Amino acid sequence: MVASDEKEKISFLDLLMITIGCGLYALGFVKVNMANSLAEGGVTGITLIVRYWLHIDPAYTTLALNIPLILIGWRYLGKRALIYTIYGTGILSAWIWVWQRLDFQLNIHHDMFIAGILAGLIGGLGSGIVYRFNGTTGGSDVVARIFEKERGVAMGKSLLAVDTLVLVASLSYIDTRKMMYTLLASYVFSRVVNFTLEGAYAARGMIIISQFNEAIAQDIMKEMDRGVTYLDIEGGYSREAGRAIYCVVSPGEIITVKRIIARYDKRAFISIMDVAEVTGEGFTYRVTKKKLFR
Repeated sequence: MVASDEKEKISFLDLLMITIGCGLYALGFVKVNMANSLAEGGVTGITLIVRYWLHIDPAYTTLALNIPLILIGWRYLGKRALIYTIYGTGILSAWIWVWQRLDFQLNIHHDMFIAGILAGLIGGLGSGIVYRFNGTTGGSDVVARIFEKERGVAMGKSLLAVDTLVLVASLSYIDTRKMMYTLLASYVFSRVVNFTLEGAYAARGMIIISQFNEAIAQDIMKEMDRGVTYLDIEGGYSREAGRAIYCVVSPGEIITVKRIIARYDKRAFISIMDVAEVTGEGFTYRVTKKKLFR
């Protein structure tokens, strides 16, 4: 019960970072997307279509479109998720309103390529911050969660479908050239969001299977100051029981681990995989500083 209460606890830091993230996203949306007539996916993209055809401020349509979605999807959201979604939607609308009324422009000399890159960078960083601190800006996220609960459709597929429909509809007011730059912005956006969520590093996990795992593990711990974990394994063909080594290293340390393995077993089985994040006491990604003289 205590763990559940902690999980649903509202954090001031979360709300602060959601506010900052929404501010960045709205900055890119207003000063880059809107200023250069680039489209957008999801509910935000719909507000641009409404703005073009009905001349209604996106700050208002963002609220108008999200309120019914939140009311429909409230039972699919937890207590904290619901509060953060309502807060994120409201603060995003407020930021869109503010940025439109601040008289300044990001001078990129009408270069559409730079506009596409910049829209993705600013929007992706803002959204990444929102997601990293458990927030959401409503819209497509709520729709995707409903489909996931009711139809078993993965959220990624639902989000892609919604974005595709909105972008196709956006061709009603922008030409193909600007749509291509919009797709560029969408690609950069997704990469920056992933980078923001995963952190500023890329670790590698290594699974090593060898008859000399004790000696290999000792050298890794001694020479590289890296922790190792033994995994119980069983050969699929031979049915022989054994142990494998699992360790996490930086990309630049992989060659060092391979050299250690080669000392004892040139035929060892090695599997290397990407690791998005490493946390926990005694199991850190912190790179050991090497001494110049031993």
